[in-house]
Amino acid sequence: MKKLNIQSKLILGLFIITALAACGKSFLDKPPMGTLGPQIVATETGVQTLLIGAYSLLDGEGAAGDGIPSAASNWVWGGITSDDAYKGSDPTDFSDLAPLEKYGSAITSNMSALDNKWVVCYSGIQRSNDVINTLKIATGISDAKKTLILAQARFLRAHYHMELKKVFGNIPYVDETISPTNTVVDNKTDIWPKINEDLTFAAANLPESWSEVGRVNKWAAKSLQAKALMFQKSFPAAYTILKDIIANGKTSAGTKYALNTNFYSNFNPAQKNSAESVFAAQTSVQDGSSVAWGGDPNGNFGDLLNFPYTGGPGACCGFYNPSQDLADAYKTDANGLPLLDSYQTGNHVSSQYGAKYAGNLDPRIDWTMGRPGIPYLDWGVHPGLDWIRNPVNDGTLSPLKNVYAASQKGGFTDVGSAYWGPTELVANNINLIRYSNVILWAAECAADANDLAGAVAYVNQVRARMQNTAGWVYKGSDYDAANAKYTTTTTPADTYKIGLYTSFADKATAVKAIQMEPRLELAMEGHRFFDIVRWGIAAATMNAYIARETEVINGSARRPLKAGGVFKPGTHEIMPLPQTEIDKMNSDGTVRLTQNPGY
Repeated sequence: MKKLNIQSKLILGLFIITALAACGKSFLDKPPMGTLGPQIVATETGVQTLLIGAYSLLDGEGAAGDGIPSAASNWVWGGITSDDAYKGSDPTDFSDLAPLEKYGSAITSNMSALDNKWVVCYSGIQRSNDVINTLKIATGISDAKKTLILAQARFLRAHYHMELKKVFGNIPYVDETISPTNTVVDNKTDIWPKINEDLTFAAANLPESWSEVGRVNKWAAKSLQAKALMFQKSFPAAYTILKDIIANGKTSAGTKYALNTNFYSNFNPAQKNSAESVFAAQTSVQDGSSVAWGGDPNGNFGDLLNFPYTGGPGACCGFYNPSQDLADAYKTDANGLPLLDSYQTGNHVSSQYGAKYAGNLDPRIDWTMGRPGIPYLDWGVHPGLDWIRNPVNDGTLSPLKNVYAASQKGGFTDVGSAYWGPTELVANNINLIRYSNVILWAAECAADANDLAGAVAYVNQVRARMQNTAGWVYKGSDYDAANAKYTTTTTPADTYKIGLYTSFADKATAVKAIQMEPRLELAMEGHRFFDIVRWGIAAATMNAYIARETEVINGSARRPLKAGGVFKPGTHEIMPLPQTEIDKMNSDGTVRLTQNPGY
């Protein structure tokens, strides 16, 4: 399966990009003296190398100042900030992330994790701008090829800005004119129109397919364009684009978009760049890119910590544990439909407290999380607390969507690295947009247009995949890692039942059902927090969740880490801007960055 070989040119690319400027913590840092000027790389080879450097940051790693919190999976900013997951490990391990579980005054602008995300995204923006500026003076490149390169660079620039917009809200838009000699930029103007412009250009000028399938095509651009419009609540415009994608969209390899037969194929390194992959950060291993801790590996470095604490895949570290609330959300009724209003009541799924829930479950649960007593791919039955570092705060569940099969170790994991690398760097693409995202956005738009029949059809299209019993998890069966399924379908691992909606009684009911579906389908993929924010339900959702999580059991809070937590509406929907960046950008007395309200 051919993909962009990012690291094969990265040594040259990093040298050139460093030479061109501004890849440090601030996008206004002056370029180093005595380095290559843009004229030297103004050839097709040079520009393509710069472009590969811009692509290379899609995984969230590879810029000076990056770190685990900059992971493209957004497990930090979209996962543990929501009701989907706990930070995991011990509270003191990566303690900078602990405040994200409880909000309140614990979140401050001095958290180093904020810098990690900020730095990587603005580095991606700067690399994209380097491509655009160098392209202007490049020779020996046809106009048609220049347009293709420019469209990719503008797509990437839009993506990195959008990532920052989702996390920080009020940010500067930095185009190719911003430089150490032109610093007229601030964070007082909404940047959505600029993101829209970049994506409109990309969608109009990118091809439908590439020989290098890791490059973005017009349908990826249209999908990111629709996503941006969803965040702006421009539902009619998004719906028009989404219907076009559903009818005509193709992968960069030219395959028509479709849902994979088996749900877990989306997270299987042996099946990446499938028909369901719309936009993904490409990964690879055993390519010489990960020689030591702190290097710049092509494997999924951002999720390095997100494995069971001991035993099973990886070597460590017990981060990013699915929450009890997420497990309970997979309860279904006698018709196999979600318990939209009551899943939080009664016994808990795989609970460590009291009697366990024994009713029906959506089968996606056991492809989303590891549960005690349930098969965990081909690693055997999940052993429960033996794989949990701090059960009081971390529950009983383990992440699964980033995990490789035991039979894939050495083939899809890195065996050439030092420290944790040999067992935790995985050639598992990071899904940034799946086709199921597109379908569920269309369901939202249909409901907004009061097309309830259309909304039902879209939601059912996603749910229907899991009615195929061959795609369930089974006990006493071998796991077929090449095809992400169990080979013997005799004994389901639990009482699975998933049904389809016959109708939605009204728009309010449709909205409630549609808002539940992405949680079940896309859980642990870094979308949840951003979804509840754009739906306007973040404060109500998170404060109710924190209250349940801090319920007193046997004289103490169920989750001590969340004690005293409170989500303040009007503040916590976005993070504070990193104080280091404010200080740096405003150091000459000109106020370019203003802190977000409430921080």
